[in-house]
Amino acid sequence: ETRVGTMALARIGRLLALVLVACAVGVEGGAAFSKILGSLLLNRNVRILMLGLDGAGKTTVLYRLKLNKYITTAPTIGFNAESLKYRNLEMTVWDVGGQEKIRPLWRHYCRNTDALIFVVDSNDRDRLDEAGSELQQMLALPEMETASVLVLANKQDMAGAADVYNICEALALEDIQGHAWHIQACSAATGDGLFEGLDWLCKQLKG
Repeated sequence: ETRVGTMALARIGRLLALVLVACAVGVEGGAAFSKILGSLLLNRNVRILMLGLDGAGKTTVLYRLKLNKYITTAPTIGFNAESLKYRNLEMTVWDVGGQEKIRPLWRHYCRNTDALIFVVDSNDRDRLDEAGSELQQMLALPEMETASVLVLANKQDMAGAADVYNICEALALEDIQGHAWHIQACSAATGDGLFEGLDWLCKQLKG
């Protein structure tokens, strides 16, 4: 808490210094100052929580977004945390394991979360209702009340994958209230659709 507060005060101090400089240099300098200030405000760090049932492909999604290549991964026991930079946003993404015994721990990762990426295995039709139940439980937590929600309908490259309409219905996305949400068809294996989903999320986080 102290470290975060110190960083925030330092940032405010830098902004105030820029205001004083802008006042000193006049109108032309003020225009340049506006550009600098806009850049500073956009380059902020956001916290993103990535959840989903076991086998949904969360870690594969994470490293496709970070490295833009397919990485073979093992089931996550615990969590992975990676920093990403995309469209002037610095992001810390927390990928938490989805095994049933781990899911009760998800709530402990929610504090200060700006956005939730919920990854669904589109080919695992038998567990879509289960995925929807877990998603709705997370969104009911007070810590998540302001989080934007990106649902990634992963594994669309597989022949038996459910389409976005069926996944939307199974997860009861239309019932979500108080959250901006979007569902994106994608494949972590090929990369298709992932960055389109991230584009939507960045727009939400920039306000």
